[in-house]
Amino acid sequence: MMEQPYFAPTVEESYYRLLTHIPGMVYRCRVDKVADDDGSQHFEYVLEFVSEGSQRLIGIAANVLLGQKQNVFERMTHPDDLVRMRQEIYDRVVRREPYQVMYRLLLPGSVTKWIWDQGEGVFGPDDGLWYLEGLMLDVSEQKFMELSLREENRQIRAASSTLFSLGNLVGQSESMRHVYELILKAAETETNVIIYGETGVGKDVAARAIHTLSGRKGPYIPVNCGAIPDALMESEFFGHVKGAFTGATGNKEGYIAAADGGTLFLDEIGELPLHLQVKLLRTLENKMYTPVGSHTPKTSSFRLVAATNQDLHRLVKEKKMRSDFYYRVHVLAITVPPLRERLSDLPLLIAGWQDRRGVQIDIPLNVRLAMERYQWPGNIRELYNFLDRYAAFGEAALDSLGEAARWSAAVLPQETEAGVTLEEATLQLEEKLIRKTLDACRWHRGEAAQRLGLNLRTLQRKMKRLGLGGRKESGKAHSKA
Repeated sequence: MMEQPYFAPTVEESYYRLLTHIPGMVYRCRVDKVADDDGSQHFEYVLEFVSEGSQRLIGIAANVLLGQKQNVFERMTHPDDLVRMRQEIYDRVVRREPYQVMYRLLLPGSVTKWIWDQGEGVFGPDDGLWYLEGLMLDVSEQKFMELSLREENRQIRAASSTLFSLGNLVGQSESMRHVYELILKAAETETNVIIYGETGVGKDVAARAIHTLSGRKGPYIPVNCGAIPDALMESEFFGHVKGAFTGATGNKEGYIAAADGGTLFLDEIGELPLHLQVKLLRTLENKMYTPVGSHTPKTSSFRLVAATNQDLHRLVKEKKMRSDFYYRVHVLAITVPPLRERLSDLPLLIAGWQDRRGVQIDIPLNVRLAMERYQWPGNIRELYNFLDRYAAFGEAALDSLGEAARWSAAVLPQETEAGVTLEEATLQLEEKLIRKTLDACRWHRGEAAQRLGLNLRTLQRKMKRLGLGGRKESGKAHSKA
């Protein structure tokens, strides 16, 4: 059989095929100078070329658009955006700079689309402006999501001062509501309280809430037990009299005396040495203490609230804590959950941070999802530190969230189905993000879990909920979508 001759496509044919597949619409407008009645001139744009993407972008075929010629896009531009759009393009073109402008187009059927228009002016040998050449993209989904998030932030800011909070604690998750119940119960009694939680979860904030709600008239005295040298422990807690030891040039009141009528908050109580536990135990039993160097007992009617990020029961087994001291302290236990277990509270926490800082920033969807993928080992303290840096440096602050968050932001899908709520859109994006990550890792679940910042069991649970059983099943599901 005779071999068919090969005809290489021309450069023009290759360019045209490429333009046809671009996810948007490429255009060229001829620029005409038109004289006005007063002798001045203005520009009019005549559409000379438009790619086939016009049908997908605005629902109008390319040949129909070309038939309308003059000012076709300006006639479709939303009246509120027209003057701004014209001015932004003009200002850039006269400076011979590329232009980028976002505006709304009013399409047939009362449809509004947000358009990202980017291009530049083409100047001829006479140094005059001959053409505008550019690309239009549909950014409606992103814009509407941004507006939805902005409205959500506004509503949260309006409600955060009175809803879903207790004292300076913020959250509406089930675990936080349970914490609120225990704090209110603790405030009604005089019993000792132990607050468990990781570093940065807000144990001090919970203790302050107990003190405030209890109505005690005395002060709130916070003590970081891990920051006091052993040699000074006894003096710092019980005080001392003049001459008690070298350097004791006068009488000094300790933490216990200072907390009289109020609340003594002992943070990191697991760091207390055994000899001090003995003396504190006696004070907790009879509210009496003796300053260092004195023989005269004194009294202090204080309420004890302690906190730790350690397992006190384990410390008792390891002989690092006395069992009688443990049982005296561990009466009412409150556990403040880590941030990674109550990520649904992120919007309220962000709003609370904004109120305290006196700033208002909108968190884009990709940053919000990156924050939800991060494990937050520093909890609320780390979150507020990140928000401080984000307010100053923008998305450059994402580097501090580690590889998992950067990966989430990098592969974040940009399209969501129309007509869904913000919660539904977030679930859709989560499914697409997990699917993309699994594909990138060739469905190696361990590697995917590491990239997403999840443990393997959590990833498997999410895959089961989303129906992502394996590569074969995912391919079928993807082909149906």
